[in-house]
Amino acid sequence: MTWRSHLPPVAGRIALDAPLAPFTWLRVGGPAEMLFLPKDEADLEVFLKALDPAVPVTMLGVGSNTLVRDGGVEGVVIRLGKGFAEIKTLDPHTLYAGAAALDAQVSKTAAEAGIAGLEFYTGVPGTIGGALVMNAGCYGAETGDVLVEAYALTRAGERVILSNAQMEFSYRRAAGADGLIFTGALYRGILDEPAAILDRMSAITARREAAQPIREKTGGSTFKNPDGHSAWKLVDEAGWRGKLYGQAMFSPQHANFLINTGEAAAADLEGLGEAVRADVLAKFGVELHWEIKRVGRG
Repeated sequence: MTWRSHLPPVAGRIALDAPLAPFTWLRVGGPAEMLFLPKDEADLEVFLKALDPAVPVTMLGVGSNTLVRDGGVEGVVIRLGKGFAEIKTLDPHTLYAGAAALDAQVSKTAAEAGIAGLEFYTGVPGTIGGALVMNAGCYGAETGDVLVEAYALTRAGERVILSNAQMEFSYRRAAGADGLIFTGALYRGILDEPAAILDRMSAITARREAAQPIREKTGGSTFKNPDGHSAWKLVDEAGWRGKLYGQAMFSPQHANFLINTGEAAAADLEGLGEAVRADVLAKFGVELHWEIKRVGRG
């Protein structure tokens, strides 16, 4: 008998030994020991409270910034669906978004309501849950600039509310988010004309499409920008732009975007990243740190 034989009844869906590659933008990786798609927050709360505390839990959004290793993921992988995707304005300045809401849709809803400040989300692939965990942002703005508070469950299924300060935001990180499963967030912007907001969003979209390989099997920015440096410049100057490593490559269009050019394994993609990190450190004395979240067993 294993922990998988002692699961609580759920309103959502459970799948054992579920392939995860189709859920990630890089399209690689092994299966989840168990995949749980909760119906709503109450369903998730009951499940977490009943789950053996020793079982690891991994969150997966739309997989835009996730590399699942070839050996798959031990324990439970939780993927939030439409029960967590609500977006609604609460007053002329504030907006609520569920953790499964797409960042781009949140920025669009805010714009249509005349709430400015969330335009940057139109350039961030992924969901609000991931944006909270990594303080997602682009072009000079980030999640911590507009968040009022975040709503989450602990691994034990207890509900918590975190203020902006309690999230402990820094560059591409929220230290206060460690160990939490986010269910939603409250944002506050400023009033502006919807047409003006939408124009700024269009400019962000055009800039992103011109500079990034958004139609490839990619994971977004691979490395965080080190202090005083641009990650893409270091990758480029080290000679890795467009250089194949198995069927993995750093994009010729943007040297900080890791690409699965065909049927790469997760080991190819991670191996390329580690080779680049070692080369950049040897040549320039600068250590690159992964921005892509790597999960599972190698």
